[in-house]
Amino acid sequence: MLPLPCSSAIHTLVSTGLSADGAIGLSPATVTARLQALEDRYGVKLLNRSTRHLSLTESGAMYHQASLDIIDSVKETENLLQTGSQEVRGTIKIAAPRDIGKQYISPIISAFCELYPDVVPYLYLDDKLTNLAESGIDIVIRYGELADSNLISRKLASSRRVLCATPQYLANKGTPLTPLDLADHHCLAMIRSNEELKTWHFSDNTQHNVITVLPKRFSDDGEVIRQWALDSAGIALKSILDIEQDIKQQRLVTVLDEYMKNFNASTSSASADLNVIYQSRQYQPKRLRLFIDFLIARFTGRLG
Repeated sequence: MLPLPCSSAIHTLVSTGLSADGAIGLSPATVTARLQALEDRYGVKLLNRSTRHLSLTESGAMYHQASLDIIDSVKETENLLQTGSQEVRGTIKIAAPRDIGKQYISPIISAFCELYPDVVPYLYLDDKLTNLAESGIDIVIRYGELADSNLISRKLASSRRVLCATPQYLANKGTPLTPLDLADHHCLAMIRSNEELKTWHFSDNTQHNVITVLPKRFSDDGEVIRQWALDSAGIALKSILDIEQDIKQQRLVTVLDEYMKNFNASTSSASADLNVIYQSRQYQPKRLRLFIDFLIARFTGRLG
């Protein structure tokens, strides 16, 4: 059987761009030969190669992640044999939207690290949808329902999307009474994966309306959208969790509350809930299991 360092070689070459001999003690020729042997053994291409770029194929990403899972399992077994107990140590890589990440996830991570100081968290704040298999991320925190049946999704908190603006903006521009009135307002819109999210869906007890707004500002950062709303620049479509404190402090108010609002055609109440998403693993590292349970408990205790 070929040794597992082949997966390490793939990871090093693709994610860091370092030379093989400097990073893992193998010459480039040795790494190339081992990768070729792996591809021959399994009959699949693991790495996309060009003169200027290296990237994992789908099969390569799957092999890499499976190897990391095995290494994690071996490390936990070694700790158990050496100390007689399962030590909680190692890295946890977490991706979350900026608003939620700063307001909720960062404090939860701090509390978890007080209990388990040998755990090293990586918190990535962005509003893009992350491919777990390719990114190396352990946990993704995202709004909305799960599309990939190969992943596990657990609900952190119920939420809904609301239209919000400052009292000052509404005093100057007026309060929209129907979705059609948004045509006369400055709207603040998200960009996701280069797509402008300017088609907003509204549902009530009788009908479903699709409104294409003409935004005055765009951003791929939800925190920026929130700040623009706080600056009285316009009306934003936000998760209620993101602006919970702003509403309590009356910095923002909501409008058109009688409608269910979304960026897509889904009318499911769960389509705006906050979830923790992770890969299904037979041997999940203890630190990851503990953190997911801790995360869910904190949200349950705080948000109900």
